[in-house]
Amino acid sequence: MSDSVAVLGAGPAGLTAGYLLARAGHSVVVLEADRTVGGLARTELRDGYRFDLGGHRFFTKSPEVERLWHEVLGDELLVRRRLSRIYYRDRFLNYPLDVRDVVRKLGPLELARALGSYLAAAVRPQRPEETFEQWMCNRFGRRLYEMFFAAYTEKVWGVGGHELRAEWAAQRIRGLSFASAARAAIFGAQNGQVRSLVERFHYPRLGPGQMWETMRSELEAAGGEVHTGAPVTAISVAGGRVTEVRAGGRAFHPDHVISSIPLPTIARMTLPAPGRAVLEAAAGLRHREFLTVALVLDGPDPFPDNWLYVHDPGVRVARIQNFRAWSPWMVPEDGRSCLGLEYFCFAGDEVWSMPDSALVALASGELARIGLVDPSRVERGYVVRVPKAYPIYDTDYQRRVVQIREWLDSIDNLQQVGRNGLHRYNNSDHSMLTAIRAVENLHGAAHDLWSVNADSWYHETQVPDEHPYRQVPEVPAVEALT
Repeated sequence: MSDSVAVLGAGPAGLTAGYLLARAGHSVVVLEADRTVGGLARTELRDGYRFDLGGHRFFTKSPEVERLWHEVLGDELLVRRRLSRIYYRDRFLNYPLDVRDVVRKLGPLELARALGSYLAAAVRPQRPEETFEQWMCNRFGRRLYEMFFAAYTEKVWGVGGHELRAEWAAQRIRGLSFASAARAAIFGAQNGQVRSLVERFHYPRLGPGQMWETMRSELEAAGGEVHTGAPVTAISVAGGRVTEVRAGGRAFHPDHVISSIPLPTIARMTLPAPGRAVLEAAAGLRHREFLTVALVLDGPDPFPDNWLYVHDPGVRVARIQNFRAWSPWMVPEDGRSCLGLEYFCFAGDEVWSMPDSALVALASGELARIGLVDPSRVERGYVVRVPKAYPIYDTDYQRRVVQIREWLDSIDNLQQVGRNGLHRYNNSDHSMLTAIRAVENLHGAAHDLWSVNADSWYHETQVPDEHPYRQVPEVPAVEALT
């Protein structure tokens, strides 16, 4: 086919679309505002140190996505074991939960209280189930919600669980409950399956950005173009079709457009402007910003986990990555380690606006406060900020998305894909799947892209033991932190 396609955004969704289109013979141009590809799933490289923004495990229920990963990276796609824990009340609890570990570290009395709270919720669940707090309390009981979810949720989202919609929990962690977690902790997983608790996952040898950088190279080798540092500034629509896209000071006139641009942004840049109701709906959609402080430490890894969840409200950090535990190739020097401390913010707030030097000092101090690392071990740090990283499922988001979608549906040759393009908290595999479906639509299919991942099944399942892809030695364990 010779139809020309403009793909707006070079994250997982945009690059997947561009890659498939170029290989199918389309004239395709991918337009990206940043200087690098991959979006939130990219890998930063500073002085030889590689670090991930957010911890991107590669796991999926989609055979199409799985095949595409292997097609692009082959033996460079490693298989890794998951190790993660929760920091709570100066203790580190295994996650997934282990009953013996919980009893040993929190005591039988606390466990009894949690069980009593769960039984009370099971007998008298909250109805209607509209908020994240209600959804979680119904499945775990209020005691466990307050212990392990309330403070962490507020830290990550900047609002309480009563302000988030239940759809977020249903999409992300459906199938996991107190009962299923307890069964797995006591008896082990049944048939190798525990929803939302994957034990093994794929990971590119040089970090997730290796996937998108390789995909870009393959796209260009197939005749497509990728323009970075080329933010889209205007989209002109006439007769119910996109007629022009302006980006990087140039004008493009594609036959079709596939966009992963956030809904508020695309509404603002479209000419002529949509109606007032659409603009107001777009302005009301909210996002949570994200930043990583990567610290290079003198000495060995302070813990063996891929990452730690930090539920202590006394520190601002929400999660801590140990990059060597993802792949030994992420850290270039023996005798050094690299940690990534993740902070969730709103653009313009105190944390987002801190100078990089102050953020490095904050992160170093919080490592000491938790008891992980003496600040004297911190040699240097790097800060990466990501705007509009996570769409927020607040009370009115669904109504606003529906209103914007009705307007977008009137533009025949425009399809929205990806996390921000659909204002849906997709992981990379689902973002890629929306792009796959969008490309199929250009070849005659009629997929509803808004329904991909809308059935609320979550996608963390066990990776089969037998795997044809290269494995690497596990990172040596150190003494458990207690």
